[in-house]
Order: sequence, then structure tokens, then C-alpha cells
Amino acid sequence: MTGNDAEGDNRAGAGVGVLPAEDLAALSGLEFLRGAMAGTYPLPPITETMPMRLVAVEEGRVVFEARPEARHLNPIGTIHGGFAATVLDGAMACAVHSHLPAGTAYTTLEIKISYLRGLAPDSGPLTAEARTLSVGRRAGTAEAHLRDGAGRLVAHGTSTCLIFRAG
Repeated sequence: MTGNDAEGDNRAGAGVGVLPAEDLAALSGLEFLRGAMAGTYPLPPITETMPMRLVAVEEGRVVFEARPEARHLNPIGTIHGGFAATVLDGAMACAVHSHLPAGTAYTTLEIKISYLRGLAPDSGPLTAEARTLSVGRRAGTAEAHLRDGAGRLVAHGTSTCLIFRAG
């Protein structure tokens, strides 16, 4: 998730890094994600490797945009499946995060990804839309769909996240 918004790239905002744990714990998931999208909080370091950005967020729903590049090719000349898995995992985890109150953290316990089409550097921009299915005190589940620049479904997945007190 980069801190970008739907109207442009906010990389000039808070830079790249990780918000200190005590600052993150003081924010609800929705507050943090909205701040990240607005450029108030630093972009996660993964965005330097994976060109993806958060373009929409509301409680229980997030949308990421990603652009595969030649540097993400596997040995057979298609975009490595890990690219799609990372984008889907990020979107699903953030959908769960959007439900969490301040002082709560999460981590992905499992993901399941189904690939339907190969990707190439010119497949983008890709759009991953994730929605929560259930969020309780100890676990949250979400699903996501990844579409290519032509709107075709290229992969979909589900995730289970463990929810726990921060710190």
C-alpha cells in the first residue's frame, strides 16, 4: 500500500518507513489507512519493491492499484505469481485492519490464491478489491479479486488474519 490517493501520487508526503509501534497503536485501523492514503504516514518499505498503492478505503473494503513491471518476471517470462499474491494479501489484510480499534494489531495466518490468467508487464494497472467476510475478537477473514487493466479477473483469494492486542 503506498500512501497514494485516487487523485495522484503522495510519495512526497511522509516518505518511506514504518510508523513507530506506539503511534500506530494509538490509531484505529481505518484512521491509519486513511492517513496512509493521504500521505500523512510513511509508505511501507514494500512499496519500493512492489509498485502498489491504496486508492480507496472504507470500513471493511479497500482497493489497491498495482503495476507489474519487467523486474517482476519469472524465468518463463510472465509476472511471478508472488506479485499477485502479495497485492491480494496486502488488500485483504488492510480490509481486516480497517475494522480494528486502536490498540489492536493483526497478522496473516493463511492465504489461498487462485490464478486464472497470466500477467505481463503490460497487464496493468491491476486493481485488487478486498472485502471483509467476518471480523471478530480473535480472527478476521476477507476475500479479494484482482483484475487486469482490461477489467478481466486474473486471480482471487481469501485470507484469515489473527487479531491481537498491539504490543
